[in-house]
Amino acid sequence: MRNYGGLVHAVGGFARDRSGNFAVLFGFAASVLALAAGFSVNITQLYNARSSLQGVLDAAVTSTARDLTTGAIKEADANKSVQALLDANGAAGILHAGQIVLDKLIVDRTANTVRANAHVDVGLYFPLFSTGDMQRVGASTTALYSDKQIEVAMMLDITGSMARRGNVNKIGDLKVAATNAVKTMLENQDPKTPRVRVAIVPYASGVNAGKLAENVYAEKQGSSELPPVAGSSLLVAKTGKNLLPSFSDYVSIVGAAMPHPDNCATERKNKNGDADLSADGPDTVRTDRNGKKYYALVNRDDHLSDQGMNKCPDAQVIPLTADSEALLDSIDDFQADGYTAGAIAIQWTYYMLSPQWRAAIENAGLGNGASNADAKKVAKVAILMTDGQFNTAFAGVAGRYNSQGNLARGNAETLCGNMKNDDIEIFTIGFDLNDKDMSATERDQAKAVLKDCSSKDASAADRHYFEVSTGLELDNAFQEIIRNTEKVVLTQ
Repeated sequence: MRNYGGLVHAVGGFARDRSGNFAVLFGFAASVLALAAGFSVNITQLYNARSSLQGVLDAAVTSTARDLTTGAIKEADANKSVQALLDANGAAGILHAGQIVLDKLIVDRTANTVRANAHVDVGLYFPLFSTGDMQRVGASTTALYSDKQIEVAMMLDITGSMARRGNVNKIGDLKVAATNAVKTMLENQDPKTPRVRVAIVPYASGVNAGKLAENVYAEKQGSSELPPVAGSSLLVAKTGKNLLPSFSDYVSIVGAAMPHPDNCATERKNKNGDADLSADGPDTVRTDRNGKKYYALVNRDDHLSDQGMNKCPDAQVIPLTADSEALLDSIDDFQADGYTAGAIAIQWTYYMLSPQWRAAIENAGLGNGASNADAKKVAKVAILMTDGQFNTAFAGVAGRYNSQGNLARGNAETLCGNMKNDDIEIFTIGFDLNDKDMSATERDQAKAVLKDCSSKDASAADRHYFEVSTGLELDNAFQEIIRNTEKVVLTQ
C-alpha cells in the first residue's frame, strides 16, 4: 500500500502560503465579470433603444407618406406630421415621451420618397471608461408616397341571381362591401381637390345610363341598327343640309325623333351590326358601309324589354366622383333583377375611365370625367364583380338574347384586353361562383373569363383575381384590392 501523506501535506502547505494571492486573483476576476456584465447591460439597453426608435420612426414616416399619398396632408405639413407622430408614440419600449429628436426630413418629389433621420440620447445604467453617462443612438428610414390621381370604376352585379334566397342575401352583402369600399377609398381627402374618384356601373340585362342617355340611340323595331347618317331624310328635314350637323344638334334631333322608353343602353354597334368594343366617345364620327357619316352613339337594342328579367335596371351609372353621398345613396337602392350582360357592363366601365367620354359627361352635368391617360400622373383601375356566367348580348344576335354566353364572354375578354392596352389595371371578383345552380362547365367558364380579364400579378401578394363565397369574404376582397391599388400606384 502506497503512502500519500507527504503529498497531501505538501499541497496543504502550498495553499496556505498563497492564500493572499488567491484573494487578489478572485478580486480581479470579480471586477472583470462586473465590467462584462455592465457592458452587456449597456449593449442590451442601446439595442432596445435603437429598436424602439427605429419602430417609432418607421411608423411615423410610413403614416406621413400614406397621408401624402391620400392627400390628407400637404407636402409642407410633412415635417410637422412626422414630429407629431414621434411625440405621440415616443414612449415606446424603453424610450420616454419627448425623447426623440427629428434631425432631418426630406420629401423627394423626384423619387416620391419621404426620408427621415432621428436620434435619442440614452442614459446608460453602467457608465464605463470615458463614454460618459449618455450615449447617442440614431436611426433613419425611407417610405414611398405618390402624388398620382386614382380613378376607380366598379362594375357591380345586381342581376336576379343576386336576390335574397332564405338566409343568403347576396345583394345585401354587395351593398355592405361596396359601401365600405367607397368609404375606404374616399376617406381622409379634401373633397375640393380629391386624389381619388370613384365611378360605379350597376348592371343586369343592360346598363342604365341615366343622364348620359342622351348619347344613346334608341332603336325602333325594324329600323336601322345605326344612328342616322348624313344625308338621311331625318337630318336633311331638320337641317336642310346633306352634311352631318354639330353633335349637339345631332343628339337633339335623334332624341326627339326616337325617344327612349327608358335610359338603358346595350352595346354600341358597328356598321356590320356587331359590337363596337372601343372606348371612343359618342361624338366620334363613324362611316357606314356607303361612306356616310354618323356619330358613334351607343345603342339601346330594340329587343331590350321594359319589363320582366330583360328590363333596364333602376340603378344608374355614376361617373367618376368624390361625392361619397351620391355613390352610397345609389348603392343603398340596389335591387336584384335581370339577366347578366357582363360585357355591356365592362363596356361602360371602360367608358367611365376613358377621357374620350369626358365631354359627354361634362355636358350631362355629371362631373369632369376621366383624366387624360398619363401613367406618371394618373392610375386607372377597374374592379369587375359578378356572381355568375355572362349570358346576355344583343349586337350581332338573331336568337335568344339571354343565351349568348360565348359571345358575351368573347366581347368581355376583348374589352378587357383593350382596357389593359390603355394602362387600366383590372381586378376581378367572382362571388359564389361554385353555386350549384350552375353546371360545372358554366362555373369553369365564369371563372375563366374573370381570370383572363384580370391583370397579371406582380407577386403572390399582389393578386388581381378573387374568388369569394360569403359576404365577409366579398368585403375583404374589395379592401384587399384597395390596398393592392395603392401598391400599384407606388410601384408603377
